[in-house]
Amino acid sequence: MAVSDVAGGTASKYDTGEQMCPYRLVLEHVTSRWGVLVLIELLDRPYRFSELRRAIGRVSEKMLTQTLQTLERDGLVHRDAKPVIPPRVDYSLTDLGREAAEQVRGLALWTEERMAEVQKAREVYDARKGGSDQG
Repeated sequence: MAVSDVAGGTASKYDTGEQMCPYRLVLEHVTSRWGVLVLIELLDRPYRFSELRRAIGRVSEKMLTQTLQTLERDGLVHRDAKPVIPPRVDYSLTDLGREAAEQVRGLALWTEERMAEVQKAREVYDARKGGSDQG
């Protein structure tokens, strides 16, 4: 089923109804604050949990754990627990995860390349609005 194919074609493709829920959830997982960073970081190489946490920075252990579990459930991240003492767990991207991560990295690179234009647009907007938050 295509993203735009929903109950008789009458609903918006961004409808939050049950038909669209799986697509929307995966999109939210991939583009979440920590999901984006995890995917981009894992493009380089597999990471142990503590290494990944340091590489990303400012993410709590709980949030990183939840993000990794969510991405693993979606089939994007592979968790490799080695039966050694102390336990060693490595995280890497699946083929599906690599595909998603490439897409996310493309958006991140576009953002970096266009940041000056975005900043200029913000300044123009703020000047026009007089710095108020009223829309």
